[in-house]
Amino acid sequence: MAPTLSAAQALVLYSVAAAAALLLSPPAVVAQLTPNFYEKICPLALPTIRRVVSQAVNAEPRMGASLLRLHFHDCFVNGCDGSVLLDDTTKFTGEKTAVPNLNSLRGFDVVDKIKSEVDRVCKRSVVSCADVLAVAAHVNKLGGSTFTYQVPVGRRDSRTASKNAATNGLPPPFFSFNQLLANFRSHGLGLTDLVALSGAHTIGLARCTTFRSRIYNDTNIQTDLASSLRRNCPQSGGDNNLQPLDGTPAGFDTQYFGSLVRNKGLLHSDQELFGRGNSASDGLVRLYSGNPAKFAADFAASMVRMGNMRPLTGSNGEIRTNCRKIN
Repeated sequence: MAPTLSAAQALVLYSVAAAAALLLSPPAVVAQLTPNFYEKICPLALPTIRRVVSQAVNAEPRMGASLLRLHFHDCFVNGCDGSVLLDDTTKFTGEKTAVPNLNSLRGFDVVDKIKSEVDRVCKRSVVSCADVLAVAAHVNKLGGSTFTYQVPVGRRDSRTASKNAATNGLPPPFFSFNQLLANFRSHGLGLTDLVALSGAHTIGLARCTTFRSRIYNDTNIQTDLASSLRRNCPQSGGDNNLQPLDGTPAGFDTQYFGSLVRNKGLLHSDQELFGRGNSASDGLVRLYSGNPAKFAADFAASMVRMGNMRPLTGSNGEIRTNCRKIN
């Protein structure tokens, strides 16, 4: 059984790692994004986001993974600017219908509820949708246990979105290891970020269409696992049938990495992190599989680095009153 971190342990580790990541971030970003950004503007903002997210995850545990994925898909397309939330307009086609997002991303209604509630307690629209995503992604990832750590905030929202950028910028589940690493490096991230952030797949579910090719075509998959998965994911049809990403989809633990060591990764891109000839990646997978504290620390630091990707600050962008459309 993979070790599981307690919520209290995670709170300490994540807080320390997030603080360290802030110190290592580019000075220009640190000067503009700060955990205290809303302290005077609206001190109830961040507690309100956490409260609404907690309620949503308690009602549906899968929602924690969905909100985390929204933040990832936002940041990897032109930076963490809330563009993933925008509906199509006559001036642009948004990111929701891009192949990596269509019939896949979820949690938009929860984001709407968070935004409405935070604007109510702040008595005006001062919290960006991009910040809503960033803070929501850091709450309730330990199998429903409430925990937070300091999240740099102060982002503003984009006034446009790009379907093409989402189609081309997000790493698909069929990528090879070299393609995955190249994609992360193009965003200013590295190998440790790739392996640690992939560990987010320790929670949540995946659709049949994302792992069908793996269970019918890949050779580096445990035979019994492939046979079992085929019962719920036929070669045709059943695209939306769901399968846990690891054996404990509601628990933020290290079983995901243990699965990779045993050739039991659900997605092709997951299994590419182990056994494909990169000793550094193999080493991280083995390390995290037996050391939940190290995984938690690296995951937190990588989340902060990802959240610092090309934010809009100052007078750039806007603070949307409705996350689905520009003002």
